[in-house]
Amino acid sequence: MRITRALVTAGSLASATLTAQIALNLALIKKPSTPSSPISERVSILLPVRNEAHRVEPTLRSLLDQQGLADFEILVLDDGSTDGTASAIARVAADDPRVRLVQGNGGQLPPGWLGKPWACQRLGGLATGSVLVFVDADVTLNPHAVAAGVAMLRQTGVHLVSPYPKQAAHTFAERVTQPLVNWSWIATLPLRLAERSKSPAWSAAIGQFLIIDTDAYRASGGHEPVADVILEDVAVLRNLKRNGYRGIPVDGSDMAECRMYTGAQEIYEGYTKSLWSAFGRGPGSLGGIAAMVLIYVLPAAATLTSKDSGTRRWGAVGYASGVVGRALVARRTGERVWPDSLTHPASLATFAGLTTASIARKRRGTITWKGRMLDHPELGQTSFQPAGTPRI
Repeated sequence: MRITRALVTAGSLASATLTAQIALNLALIKKPSTPSSPISERVSILLPVRNEAHRVEPTLRSLLDQQGLADFEILVLDDGSTDGTASAIARVAADDPRVRLVQGNGGQLPPGWLGKPWACQRLGGLATGSVLVFVDADVTLNPHAVAAGVAMLRQTGVHLVSPYPKQAAHTFAERVTQPLVNWSWIATLPLRLAERSKSPAWSAAIGQFLIIDTDAYRASGGHEPVADVILEDVAVLRNLKRNGYRGIPVDGSDMAECRMYTGAQEIYEGYTKSLWSAFGRGPGSLGGIAAMVLIYVLPAAATLTSKDSGTRRWGAVGYASGVVGRALVARRTGERVWPDSLTHPASLATFAGLTTASIARKRRGTITWKGRMLDHPELGQTSFQPAGTPRI
């Protein structure tokens, strides 16, 4: 009983500490706003796609509708799609001269490359703008999103700005998992340190919407140094920092919305392809799972099941602080606050389960994504594997 109480107390104190950090970070997070005058420099909006016919049209329409840009191009790379993605792009773009569709090499990848980094590297090489804006095919932007992001890039003097979009969640499975996308970095990253430090350890970025200075991107090698990294977004920022550049995450909930997955099966396939690397490898992954359970799952369970009144009280403190932190983030990002915040322990338990499943899939060599095997001997040898703050 003493050990249980000690563990519950430790988890609850950690939960309260992270909630305090959430409150502080929410006061510090930058939020891009529409600039008063158009962006004069040329901007390249880059869209890598593979089998996205079911959702690419709204994304591309939102890119074509961007305002506040004096000069911009849209480059789309179709990486061997077999579902009519290219036709969907053609229907939307028609003869618009701002859009250029680039065909991948029949879906064949160079040795040592994963699909997303390779597509981004090719797009970055073809771009003619002084700013690169990477957008995923499951994201829709508001009309001034790119202009606001580029303005913040220049105003702050950093070389990368990563606006975290509002995460759309409709099904029950989405509502349990997707709010953790924004919650995870706001809860775990000391924001002021991350903004000021050039240390790669203090980094958060999301590839859904990423704005990078072209010269810094190319001087640091673009995506090539992270060619085999599944979570390539954080790795790109870390690589920039290793080369003396700076980057920051910002609140992009008013700029963009993303619906990553549409149900339980997509969530399982999507997260288990990458979570094995979210905390580093081996002990790091196991430690991450243990921390999630200790801080958020154990206190809630103790509140309901412990026979010791002191343990229950401490459990209630931990559970309540976790719910408050989740609610604060959801309110700020425009996501559903109630009753979803009450399920926070279930969200972290699910995340721990997905991480465990991902590790198991990695060991069995059965990870696939969009028709490609992601686990083969040439991959996973980079020194840029993300560790520390996860981006789920």
